[in-house]
Amino acid sequence: MTSLEVRDLKYLYDKHIVLDGVDLKIKEGEILGILGPNGCGKTTLLRNLNKNLSPEGGCILLNDIDMEKIQKKDVAKEIAVVPQTNEIHFSFTVRDIVAMGRMPFQGMLGGETQTDKEIIESAMVQTGVMKFADRHINSMSGGERQRVIIARAIAQTPKIILMDEPTLHLDISMQFDALNLVYKLSREQGLTVVIVSHDLAMVARYCDRIVMLHDHRIHALGTPEEVLTPENMKTVFNVDAELIYDKKIKKHTVLLHDSYNVI
Repeated sequence: MTSLEVRDLKYLYDKHIVLDGVDLKIKEGEILGILGPNGCGKTTLLRNLNKNLSPEGGCILLNDIDMEKIQKKDVAKEIAVVPQTNEIHFSFTVRDIVAMGRMPFQGMLGGETQTDKEIIESAMVQTGVMKFADRHINSMSGGERQRVIIARAIAQTPKIILMDEPTLHLDISMQFDALNLVYKLSREQGLTVVIVSHDLAMVARYCDRIVMLHDHRIHALGTPEEVLTPENMKTVFNVDAELIYDKKIKKHTVLLHDSYNVI
């Protein structure tokens, strides 16, 4: 069992408050959405969660231990990251990229073990990129690259995956492909997934709980029904909207009013 908890987290950038007094317990096996407008601190919170940033105050606890006392390599054995951009500027093959997920488990001079090879292959099979194993990553489409980056995260055998705007540069069909894949892996393997987004409909559709950030603090925390109220969406995003249940897909979505369409 892997636990991740945020206690009274404070973070400043150039003396400006980015996060101020954030408290959050992430539940094992859940898909948690971190939602808010641009500049509210979503990515800063995510980068604190995997020790890419260090808090100015408060702490992040991984398995009840202050993350500042844990080596980055050991954090990477528990937590994998799917970054906002999937651009790769070197001509690695798909297998090369996925194999990078095993680096936290390898010594300075150690190569791949048979176990590593089996895990890499399994990650490629699970994400549907095995057929691309020998292709160069920079010859692939954005959606294909995103699957490869997710495969790299799976090869890391993490208990928690952090995703920063995972659909930002994808077309609509690829967005659904990527998120349906993550949802499937979470449900089948018990992975905890944390997704940063400003997309109201996406978090309503896929997330078990939502953290809504506003003015550097948690404005609301709970299920989509509890968080995505018309009042909260008006306050945080300045839109007139409501959460509705789509009987056809059996999931929630968000209806924007005025001149907007359903998103």
